[in-house]
Amino acid sequence: MGMLDGLLGQITNNVDIANLAEKVGLDPAQVEQAVSALAQAHPQPGDTAEQAAAATGLSSDSMRQIVDHIGGEGALGRFAELLGAQGGAGGLGDMVSGFFKR
Repeated sequence: MGMLDGLLGQITNNVDIANLAEKVGLDPAQVEQAVSALAQAHPQPGDTAEQAAAATGLSSDSMRQIVDHIGGEGALGRFAELLGAQGGAGGLGDMVSGFFKR
């Protein structure tokens, strides 16, 4: 969670995975998965929350709550950019799958 927390810290104040999990009533591992899925879905056509919900099995309402807590679509876009910068478009998928193996 450290890397995701660091990236979240660059786009919004006082939000980390554990804090966000408490606010939305999910397990930190679920929030980590949700944030990663949202970042991957953001640049795709269609509804970001719906796509992330389909990818994770979490509700679209939970996804929308997470987006709101991290600062909205603009902040989510910045987060997706930061994740992509960690290794390019292909690197994002590798990075996300690495988080799930922890």
